[in-house]
Amino acid sequence: MVYTVYIIPFIIALLCSCMVTPVSIWLARKWGVLDEPGDRRVHVKAVPRLGGVAIYASFWAVMFLVWELGLLPDTLPNMAWPPQMIWGLFWGSSLIFLVGLVDDIWDIHPLIKLVLQTVAACVPLFFGLELSSVTLPFLGEVVLGNWGSILAVVWIVLIVNTVNITDGLDGLASGICIIASVILAWSALTIEQNIAAQALIVLAAAALGFLFFNYHPAKVFMGDSGSMFLGYILGAMSILGTLKTPVVLGLVFPLLVLGVPFVDILFAVVRRKWQGTPIMKADRGHLHHRLMDSGLSHAQAVWTMYLISLGFGMMAICLNYGMWWVAVVLLVLNSFVIVRIMLRQFPSRVGALGVLARIWHKPDLVDDKRLGRTGAQRYKELEELGEEQERLRDESLSDERERSREERE
Repeated sequence: MVYTVYIIPFIIALLCSCMVTPVSIWLARKWGVLDEPGDRRVHVKAVPRLGGVAIYASFWAVMFLVWELGLLPDTLPNMAWPPQMIWGLFWGSSLIFLVGLVDDIWDIHPLIKLVLQTVAACVPLFFGLELSSVTLPFLGEVVLGNWGSILAVVWIVLIVNTVNITDGLDGLASGICIIASVILAWSALTIEQNIAAQALIVLAAAALGFLFFNYHPAKVFMGDSGSMFLGYILGAMSILGTLKTPVVLGLVFPLLVLGVPFVDILFAVVRRKWQGTPIMKADRGHLHHRLMDSGLSHAQAVWTMYLISLGFGMMAICLNYGMWWVAVVLLVLNSFVIVRIMLRQFPSRVGALGVLARIWHKPDLVDDKRLGRTGAQRYKELEELGEEQERLRDESLSDERERSREERE
């Protein structure tokens, strides 16, 4: 059966990711690559952050087995892919992975990281990747010419940072990327872009194997190496598998599939501009932070984001089949929920998505309701608590330095 071309790579990548992730945890602890709690982070203990190694290794191990070693027969139309395209994707994604890895270990200035991301996005262009035209609603096919290369680079960099910004809760980025990969793979299959579909299915498997260890409470974080790698592959594959055909509404389809992180990054830019803070400066104002500030637990916030992401994906599928009225209804519902989250007025125990709070019942949610505390009030309390913890930590460090100085004297 021809679908073994997808099933077997999926199973191999899933098993590979499950086996390599514990190795990445061991390496992170051995080398001291740990994500310490504090600032805007929600975890309370140091967590290894080399999970991106497992995702990267699992994906490319399976891809080379399938494509280079001929593990599976080339029996489907459009399955063959020029070897230079494979190498272009490999070198570009390897560069973005290394940039993320260095950032996880030593930290890179945001501007330098952006430049390196742009360089990595340019790599596939030298190996045959092109974006000659896109299809837009009401406009039809738009020929891009030389602008296609610029748009391809901007697109990949945008997806890389869009995925990176969602990596704020346990299992959030990996879960959203699994949803996006599966829906984009379905889209690629419908237009017989089988090589892109195969790669996206393998990517979903690698992320799923990692998610077993990354789900709350996380044993490992993917770090920038993982989130940037996932974004890079999604960006490149969306060009190869969807943007080059009029069937899937061109740019609109991937934008909808990744609707949650796109809205989040747009909201972050507007919020920081409005507050007069640097755009690249991290804060605790993302959608997932606001969900938790509204009273949801860690798992509830993650599953709410999953459902919103799935809603955006279903919108894309409905548009593909011409079901515009269903897509409009989903857009209205998603927009309503997102606006409530932005205003920190998301109900933790009422409404359609409030069912999540009943599944994972937490006493503190009842207390918040009984006391009449709103999400904004809870957020202010959390901020004050964070400032108090920072003050106590500074005092403790100061006392420790004073004792060390006295001992030396």
